[in-house]
Amino acid sequence: MATEYGQGYGLDSGSGFPGSTERRHRLPAALRAPVEGRTWRELAHVLLSLPVGILMFTYAVTMVSLGAGLLVTFLGIPVLAAALAGCRGFGALERTRARALLGLEVGEPEPLRMTKPGAMAWMGAVLKSGVSWRALLYAVVQLPWAVFSFAVALHVWLLGWALLTYPLWFWTLPMHAGPDGFQLYGDGTHRIYLDNPFEITVTALVGLLFTIAAPWLVRALTMVDRLLVHGLLGPSRLASRVVELESDRGVVVDTAAADLRRIERDLHDGAQARLVALAMDLGLAKEKLQEDPRAAAQMVDEAHGEVKTALQELRDLARGIHPAVLTDRGLDAALSSVASRCTVPVRVEVDLAERPAPAIEGIAYFTVSELLQNISKHARATWAGVEVWRTEDRLMLQVVDNGVGGADVSGGSGLAGLVDRLDAVDGILVVDSPTGGPTRVTAELPWRGAHVR
Repeated sequence: MATEYGQGYGLDSGSGFPGSTERRHRLPAALRAPVEGRTWRELAHVLLSLPVGILMFTYAVTMVSLGAGLLVTFLGIPVLAAALAGCRGFGALERTRARALLGLEVGEPEPLRMTKPGAMAWMGAVLKSGVSWRALLYAVVQLPWAVFSFAVALHVWLLGWALLTYPLWFWTLPMHAGPDGFQLYGDGTHRIYLDNPFEITVTALVGLLFTIAAPWLVRALTMVDRLLVHGLLGPSRLASRVVELESDRGVVVDTAAADLRRIERDLHDGAQARLVALAMDLGLAKEKLQEDPRAAAQMVDEAHGEVKTALQELRDLARGIHPAVLTDRGLDAALSSVASRCTVPVRVEVDLAERPAPAIEGIAYFTVSELLQNISKHARATWAGVEVWRTEDRLMLQVVDNGVGGADVSGGSGLAGLVDRLDAVDGILVVDSPTGGPTRVTAELPWRGAHVR
């Protein structure tokens, strides 16, 4: 695998226009917020939460209470299963509403796991599913929060806009309602109205403050909605971890299959072909041994050179599978050997008091080897550096070069392959490669304990 390093590699087409965001948004965010589409969508979500919450709460409490009361008979189980299934349906509706109005992407929870078809199996799967009970909990706890957020958001929103537009409608009070303006205070003997230009202006300014603050208040209220939807209606952490491990297992299997294909191709096209040719040359030399000993000796000499070449190819192939120096002497010696074959000078610093697990050590070796190979082929650098150290229970690698930069993990490059390989063992690869360089690639791997060899 190889990753192209070069000018403009993997850059966003819009990244070359500094200040374009400022030209699109001339107003500060605080002044834009009251009229932004995002704000109105979040307000719509808060206002819709009350009727939706009432519907969910009523359904959940009624059906669960009915099912619990009928548990003394056979009817209680199907009623309770129907209650939980309905709550799952409401959960799907809430995920859709949050996606449309809040821009919240929540994955689908794990489906029902039925061992066999049939109504009884379905009811058992619904009752045993944690997704069902989390959806029921959401239906119960969402209503109190919806009442609170509805009241707060609506009052602050209406108050802000009413005060802000007060200069436009205050004249209707003395004309149609009787009082001289908006009443600020009143008792049996005194009344204070906001009716002169100064008071009207101050009222509008106070309304402006409320109007500016209202979107951020609504946004804070919707953060709780996001947490409820994500925590109760999304996939559980255990299910997400299972899916991640299944994906990582697929990556490991694909990587192993690709490595086997590479080894087979290298053997077939390299050492095997050379050994076949060597056997043919030796056969010809055997036939010429009696009639032309000098020609036979020359052919044997050429075959001896082919044997050396074949042995070197086999050594290179074995080093690509797992170098003996890594097994015998560890990362320091193995990485120094890789660095010596790089086309630019490489400084290697390995600060490890003990050795990590063999699998992690192998991944670290091949990661650095791949990065140094990329530097040799594409970076146009004059120097490079490799650092390896341990931080708590993590093995850290960093490869730096002063090349042209522009490296990117997207586009199916070699770096993308390294990301997949490290992700399969809970590792991380971070690439910092601005155009013009320098390039800094940092890899983080789990330590997974020291092993006695």
